[in-house]
Amino acid sequence: MTGPRMWGLVAEFESPDALLAAAHRVREAGYRRIDACVPFPVEGLTEALGFRPTWLPLLVLTGALLGAAGGFFMQWYAMGVWYPLNVGGRPLNSWPMFIPITFELAVLVGGLTAALGMLALNRLPMPYHPLFNVPRFARATQDRFFLAIDARDARFERGATAELLHGLGAAEVSEVAR
Repeated sequence: MTGPRMWGLVAEFESPDALLAAAHRVREAGYRRIDACVPFPVEGLTEALGFRPTWLPLLVLTGALLGAAGGFFMQWYAMGVWYPLNVGGRPLNSWPMFIPITFELAVLVGGLTAALGMLALNRLPMPYHPLFNVPRFARATQDRFFLAIDARDARFERGATAELLHGLGAAEVSEVAR
């Protein structure tokens, strides 16, 4: 399997420590398009894979600020322009009475932005991924640890990459079809 029909290689490890050591070595070897699939969180794996910080917090902050601004503007416009109602001699744009709804909309829009942003940044839902075709990959949710290297990586060469993964103590190295 070569060329556009090959997605990459996946190596199966029996312990999280072996996977973590392999991830460090693969990064040191110059590979950048790598991923790991594990049945539970492994401390230090994100650093070993070279993940960059996400911009989801900035996205959530933006959503919350837009929600707060939208909630405040909606109330101000409704009370000051559409339906001016003088309550207790207060000014029509009395901001203290707008605080609860402004806060609620900030939380609502921020929360929705967090949920939708997480789905988008993780490319979910993902009904199909080439790794699902590897027969032993079903154990990724049980007791096995997998390290995948994408064929689009600049350093990827099928033979050399497979040899590297075998040398790192992989129980099995499989080719992944597209």
